[in-house]
Amino acid sequence: MEIGGIIGGIPIFMIFIFTGILINLIQVICYVTIRPVSKSKFRRINGAITELLWLESVWMMEWWSGFEVKLYTDIKTFRLMGKEHAIIMPNHVSDSDTLVTWVLAQRVGCLRSALTIVKKTTQYLPVFGLTTWFYEFIFVDRNWAKDESKLRSSFEALKDFPMPFWMIIFVEGTRLTPDKLLEAQAFASSKGYPIPKNVLIPKTKGIVTTVQSLRSFVPAIYDVTIAIPKNQPYFPTLLTFLKMQPCKVKVHIKRYSIKDLPESDQEIAQWCRSRFIAKDALLDQFATTGTFEEDEITEFRRSTKSLIVTVMFANLLLIGGWIYFQKLSTEWRYIILVTIVGVVAIIIHIFLEFTKLPPQKNKAA
Repeated sequence: MEIGGIIGGIPIFMIFIFTGILINLIQVICYVTIRPVSKSKFRRINGAITELLWLESVWMMEWWSGFEVKLYTDIKTFRLMGKEHAIIMPNHVSDSDTLVTWVLAQRVGCLRSALTIVKKTTQYLPVFGLTTWFYEFIFVDRNWAKDESKLRSSFEALKDFPMPFWMIIFVEGTRLTPDKLLEAQAFASSKGYPIPKNVLIPKTKGIVTTVQSLRSFVPAIYDVTIAIPKNQPYFPTLLTFLKMQPCKVKVHIKRYSIKDLPESDQEIAQWCRSRFIAKDALLDQFATTGTFEEDEITEFRRSTKSLIVTVMFANLLLIGGWIYFQKLSTEWRYIILVTIVGVVAIIIHIFLEFTKLPPQKNKAA
């Protein structure tokens, strides 16, 4: 139940909101004072401070809830991850997928430059929305007439990005659900495409524009396949993490050089559809074997850095709160504490509602 997630999430979100407000204040100051002088320096500072907030999310997943990410790829790709600009193209299975990409980015040292294309309403989330706006997330309306120019201008602005970045795009456009899968299967049947079992039909306009806009200075695209083992009791979601329910995902990554991709829009679109056909087959194989053919990257372990950062901000909050409450009368202490807990609970509810799936007509696909 959601109430369990709200209760369990209060201490986490207290730290997150406290850190986020501090970071938002620093972002505003740097945006006004540093960015007009040096956009590159602003981006470096902004990335460094935003990483602190994202690390708290990584801590919540790995240390609070016991979440595990197992990575499968070739060693050459692993050595390049985080050291080059790259387009990241994952399948979309749950509301935790963005957080999964943050875990991947943190492991390879580019969490401070893991950019994502997200729906426009994301920017209205408390703390998170403002942070991602400064962080240069790309907010889309899911209306191509509006989004095309937004994407092109945002990609153009990345030409002088001062450090290796990931541009994460969920080309399916929405999470996999029984209803969406049935719609995708009906669409595939009408178009003569192979019928998908584990993925949706990719919306290719976005990935075509991404590739064509970035190919002059981004060398690679990572085809990321997120697989959730079926023999575990919990499904990875924000609510699962808050309730300390351990689960895992396994991630397969295959690197493609941008220069080897086709040149025309139509051929890129077909390449993308072909990749999702292969991704669907890969997930079929995973459902049978529970693993991928590539070796697991065993040095891919949970982050100590996220633990240190979270403990640091938790101590700052506790010490600052204790000093502040010592100045108040007993009556005001209770009033302010109850108010803070109530506001935090409301914010948690907002996040849970934002990430919750709509009711499904079909329970199984």
